[in-house]
Amino acid sequence: MKKITILGSTGSIGKQTLEVIKDLEEIEVLALTANSSVDLLAEQINLFKPKYAVLMNASLINELKYKLNDKKTQILAGLEGLIEVATLDEIDLVVNAVVGAVGVKPTLEAIRAGKDIALANKETLVTAGSIVMREAKENNVKILPVDSEHNAIFQALQGEDENMVKKIILTASGGPFRTFSKNKLTNVTVKEALNHPNWDMGGKITIDSATLMNKGLEVIEAKWLFDLDYDQVDVVVHPQSIIHSLVEYEDHSILAELGLPDMKIPIQYALTYPRRKPNNLESLDLAKIGQLTFEEPKYDLFPCLKYAYQAGEIGGTMPAVLNAANEIAVNKFLKNKIKFVDIPKIIKRVMSAHQVVDNPILEDILEADVWARKQAEKEGEKVCY
Repeated sequence: MKKITILGSTGSIGKQTLEVIKDLEEIEVLALTANSSVDLLAEQINLFKPKYAVLMNASLINELKYKLNDKKTQILAGLEGLIEVATLDEIDLVVNAVVGAVGVKPTLEAIRAGKDIALANKETLVTAGSIVMREAKENNVKILPVDSEHNAIFQALQGEDENMVKKIILTASGGPFRTFSKNKLTNVTVKEALNHPNWDMGGKITIDSATLMNKGLEVIEAKWLFDLDYDQVDVVVHPQSIIHSLVEYEDHSILAELGLPDMKIPIQYALTYPRRKPNNLESLDLAKIGQLTFEEPKYDLFPCLKYAYQAGEIGGTMPAVLNAANEIAVNKFLKNKIKFVDIPKIIKRVMSAHQVVDNPILEDILEADVWARKQAEKEGEKVCY
């Protein structure tokens, strides 16, 4: 029996993780956490009966307790609660599915406690990749990627000599605005941006997919996960989202992982690794798909991808600044306070104003995160409509 904690159980990845677990008898859920989704967390607690649950919003704890069928689950609050359930002696694996930089500290503490990590939280590696991977190595902890792209690469590396990797190729759907002109992008709506052509994801990550920032963050993650240089990480637009990513070896052999766009497949692989388990998910029918196509990313129309490469190359605290500025800009767009095309403008301005700290410790990264959020708020006010 593998015992797990799920950080962010009420988000898109968290919910799908619990759906997968329903069919995995060997997985026991010991802890669930949410930010403020009381009703859904209560449903999950009543169904899975975890030993612990955490609400980031402590003011809602009494409301949560009222909705529980039995009162055996211990309710904790805040970041301290996340860290506590991520470091429980009895757990084997932490699924980090929270959104935002709040996921960094619990991940680091879990690693230091010797817990393997099924990682869906991009910010952990984007902001603190050097620290996280060093700690993972020192504590002999596995970082199991949940993102479909990194999970595909992880699978394509199994049984291979990683020293023979020439490069990896991350695939991007291109999002809902792949064929748009510059003028047409100017007036896209939030509703249009949330209408992803292939994947069912949370709001923030769906907007990131539309701007290609999601792929940019994945480039930075891949650098740390697979110990690569940035010139070894390519991006290609693949609208069908069937090839989830590829690895090219020094002999020019290219291995790819294919499947329908369904996050339950990489989630299950991360949960059951190193074993595979049968499931009832739909099989890929290539003849039905018909054709697979590929394009170069349009860096001029979607500069967030370019900014991510730049932030990664600069290093230090710059990736944390990129990430924080993006979070604020996306939030403003979702609230209809700025236009879609203002998102990269705000990010660029915040990055340009930042004084980089090289070889940062965690406190430097967290300070840069706070600074970038404040700076992005200021820049966002300049373009509010």
